[in-house]
Amino acid sequence: MDFGLVLQTDPPASEVVGLMRRAERNGFRYGWTFDSAVLWQEPFVIHSRILEHTTKLRVGPMVTNPGTRAWEVTASTFATLNDMYGNRTVCGIGRGDSAMRVAGRQPNTLARLGEAIDVIRDLAEGREALVDGKPVRIPWIRDGRLPVWMAAYGPKALALAGRKADGFILQLADPFLTEWMVRAVRKSAEDAGRDPAAISVCVAAPAYVGDDLAHAREQCRWFGGMVGNHVADLVGRYGEHSDLVPEALTAYIKGRQGYDYSHHGRAGNPSTSFVPDGIVDRFCLLGPVSAHVEKLRALRALGVDQFALYAMHDAKEATIDAYGAEVIPALAD
Repeated sequence: MDFGLVLQTDPPASEVVGLMRRAERNGFRYGWTFDSAVLWQEPFVIHSRILEHTTKLRVGPMVTNPGTRAWEVTASTFATLNDMYGNRTVCGIGRGDSAMRVAGRQPNTLARLGEAIDVIRDLAEGREALVDGKPVRIPWIRDGRLPVWMAAYGPKALALAGRKADGFILQLADPFLTEWMVRAVRKSAEDAGRDPAAISVCVAAPAYVGDDLAHAREQCRWFGGMVGNHVADLVGRYGEHSDLVPEALTAYIKGRQGYDYSHHGRAGNPSTSFVPDGIVDRFCLLGPVSAHVEKLRALRALGVDQFALYAMHDAKEATIDAYGAEVIPALAD
């Protein structure tokens, strides 16, 4: 199993770079950042510094979207980083939550997302693609490589990931829901004539190592609120009780009363008081090292290739180090 570190690009950028270097020293193979231009600093500028100050770490956004940048700009940015640092980027992409809503726009449609996946990959790898109906090719790209991994929750999005994406990003670490969603992605891939095993599966969630479970929950409760934004969209589309979406995913947002993006992804987010302890425990990895190892082994058995650790809490360095010293070696068996 591979491991990744996920960070917000809060200033100073030097801290983000430093934590990514620490992660690489501890055996992490991927470095991910949020991409929301209004809330945080520009990730691709910081990605360049991360790549410069690491040697093997693969770097990308978790996640970008088709609406905040022109697709040829996104492709050229990835291709430039790859040309400078040797094909070490990965494009995580989704419909867009905070990046779009904070700017007063709605998340992109799945049709637009599917088109963007093909266009960005083709352009970044040097092939011609249609952009707004016109053929475009970036002529200077040589031997470019850009895996595109798609974030998804709902049935239509999971099906799109199976048809189009090189990897599937699931932003929660509940084994029951992971099994359901991975199965849906792989079935879609098979139906589309693709090899389901060729799609990388990345589970992304907060991890907090320590014996004070109550404190760990409070540090990670924000994540249930972040996931709740996507769940609310699913409930709006499919209803509260639908055979298409498991109730294990949707039931907990009944007490949700709006969401303030100014606290998005941060410990102590006041918009997440509706998230019960049980959801925090299910969606995150909390407790002593043994609890993390046990849950990660269960996820690996379900076909998860990478665990990407959100470190938006008060024990970033300690958690990275604990994973490097004890968790990552335990998953190497």
